[in-house]
Amino acid sequence: MAALPLATADVWDANSQAIMNGELRALPPIFRIYGRRKIFAGPVTTVKVFEENVLVRELLQEKGHGRVLVIDGGGSVHCALLGGNLAQLAHINGWVGIVVNGCIRDVDEINGCDIGVRALNSHPKKPGKKSAGEKRGL
Repeated sequence: MAALPLATADVWDANSQAIMNGELRALPPIFRIYGRRKIFAGPVTTVKVFEENVLVRELLQEKGHGRVLVIDGGGSVHCALLGGNLAQLAHINGWVGIVVNGCIRDVDEINGCDIGVRALNSHPKKPGKKSAGEKRGL
């Protein structure tokens, strides 16, 4: 039997201490929902990049083991940091979700993947391939 999803407000109300000390935070309501998984959670791995995604690909090539990748793209809306191929790679490698502070592309492909994706919006332009950025994770 699958676990019932918890209402976000109930989780928030039941975790006041974790909220006060910064262990639990809510995403601002600016992210659009993509992918077939509308609800996802897991240990977080982060990557910070700006208008390029070589490090994103490197991380998604690793086994996800139920993790969520958070991509800090600086909120740029000038190109996409994630597309259909990387979303499919993430699904195959066991990632459950990706949060992009930036844009995605290949929306129809991503919406067909059994993965959860949140992003600011979509943009058709591919990112650069410089391999610059920072990785951090569990």
